[in-house]
Amino acid sequence: MTSRGNKPARRVEVGGRSVYLHSVPRHSLQDLYHFCMTISWPRFYLFIAAAFIALNLLFAGLYQAKAGGIANQYPPGFLGAFFFSVETLATVGYGDMHPQSLYAHWVSMLEIFIGMMSIALITGVTFARFSRPRARIVFTHSPVVRLLDGKPALMLRAANARNNVIIDASARLRLLQHEVSAEGVSFRKLHDLELVRDQHPMFVLGWTLVHKLEEGSPLYGHDAESLAAVRAQLILSINGIDETTVQPMVARHTFSHQDIRWNHAFADLIYTDAEENDHVDYQKLQEVRPLPSASDRFGAG
Repeated sequence: MTSRGNKPARRVEVGGRSVYLHSVPRHSLQDLYHFCMTISWPRFYLFIAAAFIALNLLFAGLYQAKAGGIANQYPPGFLGAFFFSVETLATVGYGDMHPQSLYAHWVSMLEIFIGMMSIALITGVTFARFSRPRARIVFTHSPVVRLLDGKPALMLRAANARNNVIIDASARLRLLQHEVSAEGVSFRKLHDLELVRDQHPMFVLGWTLVHKLEEGSPLYGHDAESLAAVRAQLILSINGIDETTVQPMVARHTFSHQDIRWNHAFADLIYTDAEENDHVDYQKLQEVRPLPSASDRFGAG
């Protein structure tokens, strides 16, 4: 897909939907840190290796611009200048090859400065990536709607796959849907969905989040067809403090209206064996089972 001016549109995934961005402003050097922090580890090291090779190729060309600047250059030619650049950039200095002209000394001085700064920056970014806390909170693929205490309720489930303690965890659930104002203006609007319990003092294993579908709820009176008509999405976010690193943890998941299972229930994660030992089976996190009978509407009582 192309945008106006035959420039390719950029495709991103937002809540399971493909969105094409047109006329996106070009990236600047200020985005480099964000790029290095968000790419995968293999891509990060490939990027560093590519930058390392490119920088050495550049300085090898500068050394070759004036012949005779490197003493004992081996092998002769550009390859020898490239190896000398690698040694200089890494501040190794084996001693076999060394600059012997004023021009080569100036170039090597510039390269040593860039090499020292590059090592400091790469070390800092690597440490920032390594020390950044990553939550291993997994979410059920399918929210369920069922009767709870005789009233319909929307239920979602999350589990802490790392099994560490996340203290003072909090959850927020929002509804994003397409709406049309009285003036005919079309827009996407967010609604907060109140949870029965939105705080957890120690989130270690599983957490079932419940939103009652009673009068006053933005979902009251809706069913599968009406949610599809407004292209509804549920956005669940959980945050807390990792007790081990004392750093904030954030996790988010988006559910489409198609993911909701009406008149279903979650399978039990926790069970007790014959020896009175408690077990948690994370394979059952995604299991839902149909209930014998209930209304398929949110607002039904």
